[in-house]
Amino acid sequence: MKRCLLSLAVVAALSGCSLIPDYQRPEAPVPSAWETGDEAIATDTALIGWQAFFKDPELQRLIGVALENNRDLRVAALNVEANRALYGIQRADVYPQVDINGDGSRMRLPADLADGNSSMITSQYSATVGVSWELDLFGRISSLREQALQEFLASDEARRGVQISLVANVASTYFTWQADQALLEVTQETLKAFEESLSLTSRSFEVGVASSLELSQARSSVQTARVSLAQYRRFVAQDRNALTALLGQAAPRLPVQSASLNEELLAELPVGLPSEVLYQRPDILEAEYQLLAVNASIGAAKAAFFPSISLTGAGGTASSDLDGLFDGGSEYWSFTPSISIPIFRAGALKASLDYAEIIKNQQVAQYEGAIQTAFQEVADGLVARETYVEQVAAQRALLETSEDYYRLAERRYRTGIDSYLTLLDAQRQLFDVRQGAVTDRLSQLISEVNLFKALGGGWYEEQEPEQREPET
Repeated sequence: MKRCLLSLAVVAALSGCSLIPDYQRPEAPVPSAWETGDEAIATDTALIGWQAFFKDPELQRLIGVALENNRDLRVAALNVEANRALYGIQRADVYPQVDINGDGSRMRLPADLADGNSSMITSQYSATVGVSWELDLFGRISSLREQALQEFLASDEARRGVQISLVANVASTYFTWQADQALLEVTQETLKAFEESLSLTSRSFEVGVASSLELSQARSSVQTARVSLAQYRRFVAQDRNALTALLGQAAPRLPVQSASLNEELLAELPVGLPSEVLYQRPDILEAEYQLLAVNASIGAAKAAFFPSISLTGAGGTASSDLDGLFDGGSEYWSFTPSISIPIFRAGALKASLDYAEIIKNQQVAQYEGAIQTAFQEVADGLVARETYVEQVAAQRALLETSEDYYRLAERRYRTGIDSYLTLLDAQRQLFDVRQGAVTDRLSQLISEVNLFKALGGGWYEEQEPEQREPET
């Protein structure tokens, strides 16, 4: 038995050949940098996490709740655990399988089958240690193990991608909710102003100062504002429902006491970034790990062309009496090596290799496509950040001008200098501009959140995909 174990150890030392092709990361089919108007160059390479990026404490609390309770993120985490278990199964095939068995039997033979003239009872007992092992001389098992490892790493990046998307979706929904609440308040204030104007116009009409056209226009403005009021009430309720789905539990019913949309709610993201930052996006890392997994499957397909060698050994004791099972001279052993050489498979092995190589080419295209998509998302985000600053500033200046125009038109109307049409135009313009100011600020915030997401949840230093093994 000791000689058998020594032979197994020697053969194990000779195994370890790998036919996995050398991996070369495909060249990124995008420029080395984004074209923006930013002149500053980022020098801080520290990770920007969501806790540092989002400054609103209430939003931070809601994101924390979502990360604890969101069902999509929970499914992604369970998928990682499932791939961890599959990797553990595949890794176990690399090592010998050892079993301990105990057997016992008693059998009565009739007289006509026994050697003597009378029946007899026979007994047999054994205790056996069995060892079975497929030698991985050509790397088939190790290639499958590598494939399982890369698929596990890909699932972990997919989980990270779901997490980053969840953080971004909670932030976008939260900002939308706050914006719709602000628009609801603007509409309520505007409706009150329109109703006061309608009351004033009605009294003027009764004394013959205002015309029926002016009265009709005042009523039209009130009804228009009431339509918008119902619309924004619906939007606020729907935003809360969307936030509830993301949080995995009921969202607050009362208006959230949080920072105003006009405050600094987000941290500054680095500018002047090289496109290599994309290599740290979860979706691109996931695509690269999938590419590595397919690359490993080519090694397994190549190894299938070579002989498969298995070693089976067993040793133990056997006796016809249970009491004598461990007595001297009861030992026995067996050693059964086997080899399987593929001779004719009707082209199945070649087709399997061709399939693996085609899937690899397909995965390369998907990987390159993921990089191109990521590059576009970041480029769009950088352009949006640059232009929204100007747009929001211009919108605020327009709001100040519209407020001055409304106050002046109201005074001139009350003193009889201008007609109600001038006041009505000022009221409607102010309402539209106030709505536009909230909408533009919301678009600016969401574009920053999308840029944060496009950068992979922050900026990471470039590194090769981490070849870590999960604990099983």
